[in-house]
Amino acid sequence: MAETFPVSLGDPALSSMWDGLSPHLIASFYPVERDGSSRFWKRVQGMPVVRAPLTDCNLDISLGWQSPFENAGQSAMPSLKAMLSSGALQPWVGDDGKASQFIGSFEGRTGITKLNSQQVFSGMPPLKFQMTALFRAWRDPVSEVAAPLNQLVKWALPDALADDGPLLALLEGIKKAAQGQPLDKAMAPSLLPSTAPTKIAMKYKGRTYMPLVIESITLPLGSPIDANGNFVDIAVPMTICSLAAIDGKDWDRTTNGKGFSA
Repeated sequence: MAETFPVSLGDPALSSMWDGLSPHLIASFYPVERDGSSRFWKRVQGMPVVRAPLTDCNLDISLGWQSPFENAGQSAMPSLKAMLSSGALQPWVGDDGKASQFIGSFEGRTGITKLNSQQVFSGMPPLKFQMTALFRAWRDPVSEVAAPLNQLVKWALPDALADDGPLLALLEGIKKAAQGQPLDKAMAPSLLPSTAPTKIAMKYKGRTYMPLVIESITLPLGSPIDANGNFVDIAVPMTICSLAAIDGKDWDRTTNGKGFSA
């Protein structure tokens, strides 16, 4: 059975009013975390969900196929002409007429074969989603536009950047370890004192993609505002990427909400 959810002013999610619009046309974004010690991810309970219809939403899957020997044999003709011009082949082909006849015999031929044009898979980058999220205000621009927009920006930015330099943080970690604190808990925050941006999931048109990261987000500051300076209608272009490259089994998991194994 298809999932349904209310998308109105009374919805606890951060969203504009989209009454009458099919739930399949509205994307849901929410933070995710690792499911214990496994390689899979789950929704972070108690955190907000941002919902918005999308326009110009495209999924780019780039696959790295290369032909290592695709140029094999293609340099033969230029090299032969250069050797004839320099006279290097003259002892073998005789006078100029025979030289021209010799070169002419290569017309219409190519060095490409099934063997040297065989492609090999060299890898792939993470998935990349290009989209524009829509927000509009019917009654309250703060809750219907500002709140979901601010939440997306917060997920895109680092969760926290350390104030101190890495040396001071390292010394603090060594101090905590010397006082008996477990080494992993003492040193990890010291070696890497800041917190990376939030990993999120996107549920859209029957598929769930996670974990994802917001690679870029654009705020059109020229969008319409009300008398208090609050946006009342804004279209937000975003680029969202998977945390890592995926395989066929990961793709199958997008239909059951389990997410990628990253």
